[in-house]
Amino acid sequence: MAKLAPSRAFSGVGDSRHRGAACLSNIETNGLGAGCASLPFAGHLHRQAAGEAVMKRLWTILGVADVARSFAWYQSLLGLPAAQPAHDYFGQIVGPDETVLLCLHRWGDHGHPSLAGPERAEPGNGLLLFFRVDDFDQALSRARALVAALAEEPDVNPGTGTREFALRDPDGYYVMVSECLAT
Repeated sequence: MAKLAPSRAFSGVGDSRHRGAACLSNIETNGLGAGCASLPFAGHLHRQAAGEAVMKRLWTILGVADVARSFAWYQSLLGLPAAQPAHDYFGQIVGPDETVLLCLHRWGDHGHPSLAGPERAEPGNGLLLFFRVDDFDQALSRARALVAALAEEPDVNPGTGTREFALRDPDGYYVMVSECLAT
């Protein structure tokens, strides 16, 4: 199994009307944490002592047609234990250290302009999902079981000296998997 993450299904939202900065407010006021420092996940702004906000983590959120299907697909690719997303409209793939690896959001829900629907742009245009794994050969086997053909067969990246391959997820996103060499 990859040392990326056991998956945890957590929505990260307090109600179905979340948008932008309201997400933090909902999380902090709906019993999911008593403030930034105690939240069990990343992706929020951390307030420094001087009062300025600094970025702590970036959440990549993909628009998908079927959250449960994509959730299972990414769990399988990454060698994570099976779990269900917290909602039919949103789920998070989370690592063993509670780091959010990827969020999946159903197209059209909650009024997010860039998640309105796949008809507005080809899924993945301008986006490369790049996963580093410590079990490259096993990840390759799992990937071959998920798709009829890889988008790119395994090869060595001359820039990094690491092996990598690519495939398309169920919504057409381009996913690169690269080996993480021990240092």
